[in-house]
Amino acid sequence: MGDEYQTVTAAAVQAAPVFLDREASVEKAVGLIEEAGANDADVIAFPEGFIPAHPLWFHFHGATSQLSQSLSVELFKNSIEVPGPSTERLAAAADAADAYVVIGACEKEPQTTGTMYNSQLFFSPDGELLGTHQKLKPTVGEQLVHTEGENDTFGTIDTEYGPMSGLICGENSNPLAVFGLTAEYSRIHAMSWPPYIPSESNPLPERSLDDAKAFAQMSKAAVISSVGVVDERTVEKLQVDDETAEKIMRPEYSGGSAIVGADRSVIAGPVGNEETILYGDIDIETAIRRKLFHDFAGHYNRPDVFQLRVNRTPNELYAEASTAAEAADTGQPPATETESGTTDGIGRDAGSELVREAVTEDHSEE
Repeated sequence: MGDEYQTVTAAAVQAAPVFLDREASVEKAVGLIEEAGANDADVIAFPEGFIPAHPLWFHFHGATSQLSQSLSVELFKNSIEVPGPSTERLAAAADAADAYVVIGACEKEPQTTGTMYNSQLFFSPDGELLGTHQKLKPTVGEQLVHTEGENDTFGTIDTEYGPMSGLICGENSNPLAVFGLTAEYSRIHAMSWPPYIPSESNPLPERSLDDAKAFAQMSKAAVISSVGVVDERTVEKLQVDDETAEKIMRPEYSGGSAIVGADRSVIAGPVGNEETILYGDIDIETAIRRKLFHDFAGHYNRPDVFQLRVNRTPNELYAEASTAAEAADTGQPPATETESGTTDGIGRDAGSELVREAVTEDHSEE
């Protein structure tokens, strides 16, 4: 009888968030998950930064302008904590829909007032938060509000359909990232795209479809490419002139969601720039047939010539140096016991002051 590989119904959500409104965007996402679940979707993918928005204002306004600063503050105030109330709501929706959900979100650390990540959140059909992928390298204006993603958020997620992966926007054309996921045998890959890319020579619908086909060719994974769109609320909040408003709502600048098979065939789409949910059936067995010819993570490669090393060790900016080994790394003596109590090795009372290793930078305004 042998192994059996399922056919998976994929859903690519193409929609705009309720711009810079976390709670309303979460509720819109919940409604879209419910709709896709009612149509028997097994895996549901959302665009980049769906909660609460993608910071596309930097395409139109100066980084230090009053409007950009105001919108960036609103982005932070409406970003989500992981885990938190927003993830609990989304997890419940995934559970009710009995589907895997991959959704783009702006993430912030709990109890902080700075630093955000451009993230994808993965939820299981039983309502579990399976993991988070943080975009490793923010692109262009994103770098003004998003930091680099943590090392340990890169990689595949285990699912009942096999390894699943996700990348955000430009990461989908990073050869090392693509091969890293290929080497982990991703079977279904979720691409999350923004609602707008300001390029006339490389339109977003064309670019996203090219990358989806290229990822499928290299990895032999099926690809759900979910692209954002711009709506009237977004245009209003951006405060752009009429000519720019008309331009960014053209179909060549947004939309173009598609579902691509492991053989590079376009299963569904690409669509225009309307709000919609695109559905398509993914045959996992197609990957087996294609890897008979090219398995770049196996027989069709040369590990004696090419090797990729992935570092998943989290980086620590600020940590306690509590052991001799850790203290040696910092050049400070370890804490020791004395009659008067514990000292930090340079005469200070460790009971009244925590001895910490920290990396600091001068962030004063220039």
